[in-house]
Amino acid sequence: MIPAWILDTFAAIMLAVAAVSAARLVVARPWRQGTQAVLADTDISHLLMGIAMAGMLVASLQTLPNDAWAVVFAVLTAWFAYRVIRDAQASGVRALAGGHCAPHLIHAAAMLYMFVAFTAPAAHASGGMAGGMSGMGTLQASFVAFVFALLLIGYTIWDLDQLSGPGASGHYSLVAARTALTRPVLVGATAGPGTAAAVPPSASGSVGSVVATKVQPADASAPSTHAGRGVRAPWVATSCRIAMGVTMAFMLLIMI
Repeated sequence: MIPAWILDTFAAIMLAVAAVSAARLVVARPWRQGTQAVLADTDISHLLMGIAMAGMLVASLQTLPNDAWAVVFAVLTAWFAYRVIRDAQASGVRALAGGHCAPHLIHAAAMLYMFVAFTAPAAHASGGMAGGMSGMGTLQASFVAFVFALLLIGYTIWDLDQLSGPGASGHYSLVAARTALTRPVLVGATAGPGTAAAVPPSASGSVGSVVATKVQPADASAPSTHAGRGVRAPWVATSCRIAMGVTMAFMLLIMI
């Protein structure tokens, strides 16, 4: 029997994740024409998972029926599977180990599994998933639950390492690499500091006519839809994912 205060604590954390994810969507305004929405799907999934898990942990916070949530997470699983396949086509197997969408695919699939595989005793059938959290229900195919828990723990450890490692502040900004500006720079004999390195005049014979390519990072002060300060900072979304990974692994393990 899991103490109620533990379930209440995890439920409160999931509601906080849902609130933060909703705030990120409001600030990003992905529905506006011309607004880039590369990360909108992850914020939407965080929002839905936070609400669903809070209801799974505490009966009074339940919203949709289990079957409805199963449909929701089936759609999310299919969407992130598509995204992972696209990433794998571009980056190979690295997309499965450290890609942006792979952890979200595992999260969505684990949620789908919990809603589909949950079995409550007849005496507590009306208690829904929340009854299972307190030890009154189990998951079918418990080996699958154990595998999902291991995957969630692994991705959570990876997230923690990336979040605390060198250069972590920009690690999850997908647009950082895409917004690097490639500018042609004329390299002359009197090139000043900050220009491209001198190019040997072997190709043209005139140093002043050689055009070099200089890659400069995007202006840090320029506004960005995805990465920035406050609630839109990359580490905020990563922290939400860590919280959900820990909570989801906990839920899986106690229902095995």
